[in-house]
Amino acid sequence: MNTSDKSARDRLVSVTLDETSIGPGTPDQEHERQVAIYDLLDENLFALPGRDDGPYHLRIALHDAKLALDITDERGAQVATHILSLTPFRGLLRDYFLVCESYYQAIRTANPAQIEAIDMGRRGLHNEAATLLMERLSGKITCDLDTARRLFTLVTALHWKG
Repeated sequence: MNTSDKSARDRLVSVTLDETSIGPGTPDQEHERQVAIYDLLDENLFALPGRDDGPYHLRIALHDAKLALDITDERGAQVATHILSLTPFRGLLRDYFLVCESYYQAIRTANPAQIEAIDMGRRGLHNEAATLLMERLSGKITCDLDTARRLFTLVTALHWKG
């Protein structure tokens, strides 16, 4: 198999969030979720070690305070389901939401230097959470940092309670 065949297979072609898991979000949060899905589908690396049946469809849900990643192939056949404890993410999620709230307030009233400082903190937390997600998925799902960042954005979408 050549590299382009593998890259065409090692990717996501659709992502959905479980409707029962999603809390209502603010317009900013809804926009961020839509942008994350669009960006994720536009460019991603998503592979299952030892498998070659992609591209994949991903459904993300919360079940009993755990993250459920339900993966199917192009025909809709079940490929894998991975359940991750969100306990290691609790502090990062809390801090991320606080920084995001500050950021959304700042873009309405703060000067550019203040906005940039808050955004740097937000990006740092986002990178830390994406790295943790990649570590927690190690051996189950292979993804790059950009894919993990966008997946973490969608994980946060499941926690927005409006």
